[in-house]
Amino acid sequence: MADAIQATADTVFPPATEPTMYFIGMTTGKSSIMKVFPKWARHLGISERIQGIDCKWHDDPAVYRNVVGFIKRDPLSLGALVTTHKIDLLKACRDMFAYCDHYAELMGEASSISKRGDQLVAHAKDPITSGLSLEAFLPSDHWKRTQGEVFCIGAGGSSIAVTSYIMENCAPDNRPSRIVVSNRSLPRLEEIERIHKKINPGIPVAYVHAPDPKDNDRVCAGLKPGSLVINATGLGKDAPGSPLTDAVRFPEGGYVWDFNYRGDLVFLDQARAKQQECGLTIEDGWVYFIHGWTRVIAEVFHIDIPTSGPEFDELCRIAAEARG
Repeated sequence: MADAIQATADTVFPPATEPTMYFIGMTTGKSSIMKVFPKWARHLGISERIQGIDCKWHDDPAVYRNVVGFIKRDPLSLGALVTTHKIDLLKACRDMFAYCDHYAELMGEASSISKRGDQLVAHAKDPITSGLSLEAFLPSDHWKRTQGEVFCIGAGGSSIAVTSYIMENCAPDNRPSRIVVSNRSLPRLEEIERIHKKINPGIPVAYVHAPDPKDNDRVCAGLKPGSLVINATGLGKDAPGSPLTDAVRFPEGGYVWDFNYRGDLVFLDQARAKQQECGLTIEDGWVYFIHGWTRVIAEVFHIDIPTSGPEFDELCRIAAEARG
């Protein structure tokens, strides 16, 4: 695989010489997908070519427009998976897309770029993929049985996705008793609240300004037993550290989910240190990674990839083997 391209507003991208899928992120060369994708591609009978494009966190809109414009113009550039930049990219490039799906419009983000002829299509796959991942480890009657809460740390695209999924898909008698969303800056909190007001079926939601990790510790300490704590900040992968301190008290019998699967993963280390004491079930972002990529690959290459069953299990096996 070629090294990742560091994008700027003036970058001249080399035209693809074979069908190519792009990965738009920050540290794409470190992702397991660079080892996994070629093996998946051979198994699925599609092009093995993947190219990373790195942008800076909250980059200049001109950078995103340069990247998306290249993919749109280049015949053999088939599409892309977008991480980290999902909201910023769509905000900068909305006029370049002929169609945005329901979740892309609702959430104002694009995690998948694909083509229909010479037109670009934006999909927000995270509500679907986060939901599939959540269902893989959380008991089906969990909320009904425990009356637990959801504490989502971070108010960016991943947080919008998972909370939207919960609001739209949990049965009336099997919902969390409350959702809490925290964030270091207020504008993201205001944006997620705006989106929630469009879809919330009546689940109480609290929005907490948390510029300091100790603010998140205080929320954790007040959660009901059986609650779910999610790190949706990117800390531990895109930037070092954790949104919690080592003194955090997790909910008794709770579930702890880090959307990251690579990086320094301090959040997961903090949960593991309290796992026995608090009776925690801990999940990293590996299954989320697999669902996230397979849903976008299916969109970019216009193929059917199941989300469960023997074929999905085989893709999981291939990914685990390639990851090492």
